[in-house]
Amino acid sequence: MATSKVTYLGDLRTSSIHLQSGSVIISDAPIDNNGKGEAFSPTDTVANGLASCMFTVMGIKARDLEVDFSNSTAEVTKIMGTEPRRITEIHVTFNMNVIVDDKTKTILERTAMTCPVFYSLHPDIKKEIVFNWKNK
Repeated sequence: MATSKVTYLGDLRTSSIHLQSGSVIISDAPIDNNGKGEAFSPTDTVANGLASCMFTVMGIKARDLEVDFSNSTAEVTKIMGTEPRRITEIHVTFNMNVIVDDKTKTILERTAMTCPVFYSLHPDIKKEIVFNWKNK
């Protein structure tokens, strides 16, 4: 079964529907590539997917550890290269809204680095990952 259906809306914009849930994502070409930049670009969604995936696998592990890091955030920066135009770097800064011991930090950080998106990205894409943990 297909995962999603993408429809080209014209004017460099797409609508993607997740077939199982009905959730919709709109994408728009970025301003620096002939678009209006009014929504996530396709490459924005790739970079954002990395942070979402890392949070998801950390969440699975955190549940096992009985740790709740709800309301933690991640800031994502995507850097584009030219010739060919592609993502060259993704920077993710996690701001973890929980106080945990060093062992738990290490477990969750290592778990994040095992997410499927991390492994799916081309190895030439530099991934700079920073974790900021809440202090006592």
